[in-house]
Amino acid sequence: MTWTIAGRTVLITGATSGLGLEASVALARLGAQVILVGRDPRRTDAAVAVVRARAGVTASSCLCDFASQGSIRELATAIRRDHSRLDVLVNNAGGANKRRTLTVDGIETTFATNHLGYFLLTSLLLDRIVASAPARIVTVASVGHRRGTLDFDDLGFERRYGIMRAYARSKLANVLFANELARRLTGTGVTSNSLHPGSVATNIWSGAPLWAKPIITLLLRPFFISAEAGSAALVQLAASPDLEGVTGQYFENRRPVAPSPLAQDAALGRRLWEVSAGLVGLERGEPLDRPHP
Repeated sequence: MTWTIAGRTVLITGATSGLGLEASVALARLGAQVILVGRDPRRTDAAVAVVRARAGVTASSCLCDFASQGSIRELATAIRRDHSRLDVLVNNAGGANKRRTLTVDGIETTFATNHLGYFLLTSLLLDRIVASAPARIVTVASVGHRRGTLDFDDLGFERRYGIMRAYARSKLANVLFANELARRLTGTGVTSNSLHPGSVATNIWSGAPLWAKPIITLLLRPFFISAEAGSAALVQLAASPDLEGVTGQYFENRRPVAPSPLAQDAALGRRLWEVSAGLVGLERGEPLDRPHP
């Protein structure tokens, strides 16, 4: 049977504005049953109202703070309780932080939110996704991953923290995670891909230092695309029948391209996986702890 998004259950994190909201509207218009995840109750309710107004259908929502592993586990429990299947998971929530801060779990905030949040949520929902196969997992990364590095002795940048260094590292982790997940899901009917949606004009850089904001405004913003345009790349990976069975790919400009050399390092991906599992307290035997084929 050819893949269709109509009638499928889609969970989108970071869905209250920008890319996530526009993708929610587009997928709802295609007939998907969309669950929007946001952190703020008022903004999340408003986003659900936007989907209903623009798509003409009712969406549902859940709350989650991706800087808290406890909150992520609560989200996973709610999804598993209320939804018998999950056909598409879109890992989109994230941000960038001007100053180095720690989450309630004691982990550097950018890495915890942008990477470990994806890792843990996917972990806790994976058996439900596999049971719904054919299914898809879409991870929103960035072309910024090409500048990313990994230092397992200082993942949280206790030394030489910078907003762009931390962001690039988290996005490199996204691509490595999506690729390693694809390898582990071989034969399950679940695909895992990552993408750079384009330089989208969202508020993700609102936390940039004052000196950087004029540069972003004057030099970069003219090249930004709208959130609606950027969401098309995400919708493609979630909904296109042409990508049925395509997995382990990184997309830029809506086509698969080779990511950075570091992102292609399978051994690095396996090590990041093991370290990430430890950082989120993933017990052996939990859904994501699958043997590597």
